[in-house]
Amino acid sequence: MAKMKMDSQRKAFATTLVELGGERSDIVVLNADLSSSTKTIEFANVFPERHYNFGIAEQNMMSTAAGLAAAGKTVFVSTFAVFGTGRVYDQIRQSIAYPNLNVKIVVTHAGITVGGDGATHQITEDIALMMVLPNMTVIVPADAVETAKAIKAAAEWDGPVCVRLGRADVPTITAEKDSFEIGKASILRKGKDVTLIGTGIMVSVCLDAAEELKKEGVDARVINMSTIKPIDEDALGKAAVETGAIVTAEEHNVEMGMGTAISMVIAEKKHVPMKRVGIPDVFGESGSSDELMEKYGLTVKNIVNAAHDVLRRKDKLSRLQLMSKRLKKSEKKREIKKKEKRKPKPKKGKKSK
Repeated sequence: MAKMKMDSQRKAFATTLVELGGERSDIVVLNADLSSSTKTIEFANVFPERHYNFGIAEQNMMSTAAGLAAAGKTVFVSTFAVFGTGRVYDQIRQSIAYPNLNVKIVVTHAGITVGGDGATHQITEDIALMMVLPNMTVIVPADAVETAKAIKAAAEWDGPVCVRLGRADVPTITAEKDSFEIGKASILRKGKDVTLIGTGIMVSVCLDAAEELKKEGVDARVINMSTIKPIDEDALGKAAVETGAIVTAEEHNVEMGMGTAISMVIAEKKHVPMKRVGIPDVFGESGSSDELMEKYGLTVKNIVNAAHDVLRRKDKLSRLQLMSKRLKKSEKKREIKKKEKRKPKPKKGKKSK
């Protein structure tokens, strides 16, 4: 695949936030001593009276966000993902999600691509934490362009939203003209043999994997699942019916994330062979983003291998279904023959004298 432009999701978030701040006086921004890293300092520079720094007191920040939202403000809260979902979980659950308040939690530095900060800062279970909360909407944009659209959509959305962003620059794979709607997946590549579903940084990896599969004669569909909750069940059902095999890919613990959410839908709608690619059920470690992506299997190679696995199972399932149809047809013929044998033979009429 041709080399794509790399851009920062955090910068797109900041630029959009300033734009929204100029349009709407009800928007306020809260941070916890990390405005330079999350880029919310750009909002603070333009609207200092609507920006609040709580220092290293994330729980207080979330509680205050709830109070401001209850008073009618649209509140954007931003910090690192490990603090913005893990450290403050009780405050989010009790004070924001439960009363269904208009707080937009934009967490950055999510996943293992934080790099050298190591396991203590590499939260890989945040999607799971957020998606099980009633009333919470969870969005993981694929690139900077989609991040801007997601932030605007979150501002308009009624209720709490968590938007997950990374630290590393990511390839630009969507265009300004592309539509974005919370709860709707987008098909980035059509295909009939297998569906690759990615979220966040893994969408671009899925596109690269589709190119590799094309060289092998496999026609792969690629879906960008930017909204994890509410998940697009219609798109999933259609993919299952039309391609018959699914691979998911995410920079998150594979035990409970997007792949798990999708597998539950597939199990209920249309059971097809499926495989999840993600971070194993382990903590991270220090290293460069690229080194860690390779070590934990978030690679083109792993997605391609997963695609071959589900395609083999799909083929086996097709053969079993064909055998089952033939057996049913054969049994039906045998039943018809048995019924014909059991039918009483017509009595011969008496000859007339």
